[in-house]
Amino acid sequence: MSRIAGSETEVVIGDLRRRFVPLTSTIFAMLLGLLPIVTSSLWVPNLAFLILITWRLVRPEIWQAQAALGFGLLADLIVPGAPLGQSMLLWTMIFLGLDYADHLLGVRDYWLDWTLATACILFHTAGVWYIALLMGARVSILVMLPQLILSILAYPLMARLVLRLDRWRLSR
Repeated sequence: MSRIAGSETEVVIGDLRRRFVPLTSTIFAMLLGLLPIVTSSLWVPNLAFLILITWRLVRPEIWQAQAALGFGLLADLIVPGAPLGQSMLLWTMIFLGLDYADHLLGVRDYWLDWTLATACILFHTAGVWYIALLMGARVSILVMLPQLILSILAYPLMARLVLRLDRWRLSR
């Protein structure tokens, strides 16, 4: 005998999974920034930002542009060394830019998503560098080049991870 809908608990669990998997995966990526990884240069990509824009590119309907403001506040509070408001400003601007790109383009494919992610990563890296410059740090943009390249190359891995999470999120 087949069931159209499962039991009440299965429905509730499925609903919770659909609602909270993008949120918890992004917050988990933010919390990974608290791990004591010591590097002499910026090699580690910003995983929280990568997961956030990947979710936004894969499923644009789950978060509006205002969600980036809350995620940015949380990232600014969790990540040490960043001024309060940096991620809030940059992530919200990126989400607004992606909304505008969705309005202009309509349908996207994998390569266009990677191009949009590259533009977002470039904008974020340049924004972080410029805000650091305004705060008095005398850092060359070339120092951030390895992180920039690794972030761009890590996007397909993040897209694969988010797609698997999304399949699990929507499965019965």
